Amino acid sequence: MRQRPVDRQRPLEPSWRQTAFDIIFEADTTAGRAFDVGLLLAILASITVISFETLPEFRDNPARMDQLIVAEWLLTGLFTIEYVLRLMSVRSPWKYAISFWGIIDLISILPTYAFFVVGETSRSFVILRSIRLLRVFRVLKLWRMMSDADELSRAVWQARNKVVVFLAVVMVAVTISGTLMFHVENGFGDVRRPESQFTSIPQSMYWAIVTMTTVGYGDVVPKTTLGKVISAALILLGYSLIIVPTGFVSAELAGQRVAMQAGAPARLPCANCGADAQRPTAKYCDQCGEPM
Repeated sequence: MRQRPVDRQRPLEPSWRQTAFDIIFEADTTAGRAFDVGLLLAILASITVISFETLPEFRDNPARMDQLIVAEWLLTGLFTIEYVLRLMSVRSPWKYAISFWGIIDLISILPTYAFFVVGETSRSFVILRSIRLLRVFRVLKLWRMMSDADELSRAVWQARNKVVVFLAVVMVAVTISGTLMFHVENGFGDVRRPESQFTSIPQSMYWAIVTMTTVGYGDVVPKTTLGKVISAALILLGYSLIIVPTGFVSAELAGQRVAMQAGAPARLPCANCGADAQRPTAKYCDQCGEPM
């Protein structure tokens, strides 16, 4: 059986570190599942506390704010202990520290301690702890969904050249339409309309982006007849362009499915994690490493 990446960090010698590793990094045992569920609840509680701190009824009430700050520090202390235990229980602490999850775990506790350096402005960055909620995929056995995410990411990457060309065309259209609208709304030559909201070409390009994406904030609107005609044309162009990137990615996804199914026998989902987007020649599960 192929060794999973997480198993490469499991201590070799039987000890408290090995037991702690199984609880912290594994979700297949009762203790490991309870630990992960408790961690998710603590993350949700932390996000709730940070969100409440921005409400006027809490922000303007010193007593309530003190309670929220105490709760935030308690949760930060809990996450700090968890982070230290993770470093102590793995075989290579430095390798874990620079891994994706190691960096996320560190970022989730730094904003609170940064309060002593940069003041209150650091508190809002504690909301980065919400990224850790991605662990719910592991807890709820939803890693099979990650195979679909991998398939989508491959399709987007393979269509990157078409997307870049598309974005370049959009930027050219935004630049031309914004510049044209600036002159149309402000007048050509010595004629100037002070009531125009198109005060500059960058402002006009902003309007073009908002119009082309059909967002339509309404903070900048054309006043002249010709300007309204250009605006209508840009809206219609925006509607026709919105579906273009979707078509690129859909074509790549369809191509991947055809390539996987051409002459390949149907593969059953992994018996361990349920991942079903397996390569036809795979001997082990792409997600958990179990033999297929």
